Amino acid sequence: MARRWAKLLVRKFEVMQSSPWLRPFAKYIAHPALWSLNRRSVALAVAAGMIGGLIPGPFQMLTAGILAVMVRCNFPIALVVTLYSNPLTIVPLYLVAYKLGVLVSTEQATHKLTAPPDFDWLHLWDSTVALAHWAWNLGTPLFVGVPLLALILAVAGYFITLFGWSLHLRLEWRARKKARLAREAASAQQKNRE
Repeated sequence: MARRWAKLLVRKFEVMQSSPWLRPFAKYIAHPALWSLNRRSVALAVAAGMIGGLIPGPFQMLTAGILAVMVRCNFPIALVVTLYSNPLTIVPLYLVAYKLGVLVSTEQATHKLTAPPDFDWLHLWDSTVALAHWAWNLGTPLFVGVPLLALILAVAGYFITLFGWSLHLRLEWRARKKARLAREAASAQQKNRE
């Protein structure tokens, strides 16, 4: 299913390349390595998406896209993986980053950890500014913890993807071997009957 979805994205991109908006960037994002589906490309794309996902604001996909172009990994997967951080998960992720920052930072937290402000969807700008102000007041531990958490998630995502890909291949090979042996056994039984 994921392979069909990725192939559909490639076809859509081929159509989008004729768009005047994408034409200036086409030479960068049209490289075949950015659209290939292999173990290395997908694992690197997951890592790039994990790093990009912790970038604040609207720069998540931009960061993941730039990283994908730089390391020549699957571009659409890198963009999609950034969606792990969203309005529901960003506060817990930043709290984990803060705790990591406190553990490794020489400067202890100067401000007491307070609950994040309530997010009001009707006043999106004000809520975003309040959330940014809350994060800024967390200080050095947060700014040390976010890159550290991004690195940990990227490495974990990379190796989990490699392991998952290998496991999938082993299970598929085992199923094919079992099916081949079943066909051979059925063929042998049919020959014995004759």
